[in-house]
Amino acid sequence: MQRGNLSAVSEFVFMGLSDAPEIRLLLFVLFLLIYLATMASNITLLIAISTDSHLHSPMYFFLGNLSLLDLLCPTITVPKMLGALLLEHKEISFSGCLFQHFSLIAVVGTEIFLLAVMAYDRYMAVCHPLRYPSIVSMKLCAQLALGTCATGLLNSLLHTSLVFTLTFCGPNRIQQYYCDLPPMLALSCSSTHSTELVILVVAGVLGSSACMVTVVSYICILLEILARMSPGIWHRAFSTCGSHLAVVCLFYGTTICTYVRPSSTYSPHWDRVVSMLYGMLTPLLNPIIYSLRNKDVKCALQRVISQV
Repeated sequence: MQRGNLSAVSEFVFMGLSDAPEIRLLLFVLFLLIYLATMASNITLLIAISTDSHLHSPMYFFLGNLSLLDLLCPTITVPKMLGALLLEHKEISFSGCLFQHFSLIAVVGTEIFLLAVMAYDRYMAVCHPLRYPSIVSMKLCAQLALGTCATGLLNSLLHTSLVFTLTFCGPNRIQQYYCDLPPMLALSCSSTHSTELVILVVAGVLGSSACMVTVVSYICILLEILARMSPGIWHRAFSTCGSHLAVVCLFYGTTICTYVRPSSTYSPHWDRVVSMLYGMLTPLLNPIIYSLRNKDVKCALQRVISQV
């Protein structure tokens, strides 16, 4: 970080979602309810996975990690947005913006690689069911989870260092409700072409690698299903992979719309809508998708709720 950055811009100001007090209050209540529902659903799923012995398997271990990331993602951005809506406290310090940006990119990157690992887990379960328990051990699961976390942190460190070593000497109003990558690049008064190129290359290599693992895993699953063509195999495969496939499509769709494009196409209004879908609705929908499509999870959740 350059010392000149701190003297030129010491804080940033988020652009509000609305200037009308009535609309702000309505949005505050709406987003607070969504946030509380996201917290409750993911915490309940984590409790069910950790306490139910039937869910102590690699598939649910990774699902627990996904729920943990879905807890962190809105917690990084939503409380600050709620404070801006209720108290009109829209300022954030330079260091606070840096930390928020680093944390969000780390969670996003970790989730991308975790979804790829979950796709590999489903491939092993469908295509190699007899060897699955010996290959996908809990030790391997822990190593894969730590690897996804380390890769996400390193990726975030690179992105954050590239963005926050730029010069910010002019406008400090962020066209977003959190410190996101496109609006931060748009605020810089120095050239961002080389920074954007490096970010796009790194994100493209890492993201495409994770996406390739996911796609290849599901192609192998499809080929295995077509080769067997046993009665009921389509239903079993869909019950095993349907939830994860739906989560992958939802996550990649919103992430690609948000990040995989140059800053020249940045649209504040469109990006706010997409970021809300990604940052708030996706963490809420993930546990619901898995709960609706999985009988074991539903039974475990019923036991947790009955105990409560």
